[in-house]
Amino acid sequence: MKIGIIGTGYVGLVTGVCFAENGNEVICMDVDENKIERLKTGDPVIFEPQLEELLKKNIGENRITFTTSLKETVQTSDIIFLCLPTPPYEDGSVDISHVLDVSHKLAKYVNSYKVIVSKSTVPVGTCGAIRKIISKKTKYSFDVVSNPEFLKEGAAIADFMSPDRVVVGTRSKKAAKIMRDLYSSFMHLTERFILMDERSSELTKYASNAMLALRISYMNEIANLCEITGVDIHMVRKGIGSDPRIGSSFLFPGVGYGGSCFPKDVKGLLNTAAEFGYDFQTLKAIDEVNRRQKFIMVDKIKKHFRGRLKGKVITIWGLSYKPRTDDLREAPSLTIISELLKLGVKINAYDPAAMENFRKLYPDLRVKLFKTNYNALKNSDALVLVTEWTEFRKPDYVKLKKLMRTQVIFDGRNIYNPAEARKNGFKYYGIGR
Repeated sequence: MKIGIIGTGYVGLVTGVCFAENGNEVICMDVDENKIERLKTGDPVIFEPQLEELLKKNIGENRITFTTSLKETVQTSDIIFLCLPTPPYEDGSVDISHVLDVSHKLAKYVNSYKVIVSKSTVPVGTCGAIRKIISKKTKYSFDVVSNPEFLKEGAAIADFMSPDRVVVGTRSKKAAKIMRDLYSSFMHLTERFILMDERSSELTKYASNAMLALRISYMNEIANLCEITGVDIHMVRKGIGSDPRIGSSFLFPGVGYGGSCFPKDVKGLLNTAAEFGYDFQTLKAIDEVNRRQKFIMVDKIKKHFRGRLKGKVITIWGLSYKPRTDDLREAPSLTIISELLKLGVKINAYDPAAMENFRKLYPDLRVKLFKTNYNALKNSDALVLVTEWTEFRKPDYVKLKKLMRTQVIFDGRNIYNPAEARKNGFKYYGIGR
């Protein structure tokens, strides 16, 4: 099939590369000329495992091309994916201006039947708005389809190539058949194609992410209760997760969730509820619990040092909001670092992928970035583990002891064995342990 991708951000690029990998002819369009030139050379611009390798492969095999021409993209494609940013406003409502603006512009280039696919996370009713815009500007028939993405950063390629479900919202039998055919090559073993109407599909994405955010926030609350009552959250988690009605996924407490989806989608769903006059109290609690959780580790640090933090050197391991990505959006590390700087702390930091993005976002030179995680520990008064990258999981305690000025670990993801850390002479603080 001939596929057009409008918007080469995280979702657009992964979508385009994966469709090309399965033999489709893909053209990706973006208004950012510099990004397009980099993509043409095989530079994916963003960090995502396997993405660069597949990008270069499909460029070499002429299955994926890049352009800044909207006209070329629309007129050479049968299916057009809108993979555009939908950032939140300050009040939590969703800015869909990019989606609507592109809909206005592409309508005049429609030259035959097209399937226009809304891939971005958008509020209920957006597909209807897109349809209304395009119908006023073209004589050709077309369908607008909702097809939300469910990609996990750090595992996006695997998620796309072997999806646990593909949600498609359309009332058009023709569009439904085209979309089913498009995704059939990703479903050789089991059928995971879920067809529904557009509005249900749009809400499904928000509801799914909000449910996962709920599990994380609930476990963070349970972990906080564990500390007060002298209970080990690790034991409680195992007991809960063994129930097949609950399962073990997303039951790990920590310093709060971040990223481009959970914070934005919880607020987006809250805003949708408010627009329809519904007081969604559970969502309000999720949002507040997560906001508060990002300060938990700072409170532990303040308590350990009895408030005397000015001049202390604290090392942060992990800046990205989760492993295997360079994404810093809503990352707990940003809150923790900001609060520690207010207390007069000097920060050393290391992250395997996110340091370049961090420095652009956070030019404060009171935060020193290091080439290795161990270099960042020299003369440090404490280690704070924020992001659970695999290379942090088995630290050399002998080396840590030699490098650090005082031996204390604040484990924001509970990846270390408290007994082992204490056996090696470290004061250990976890979440709910």
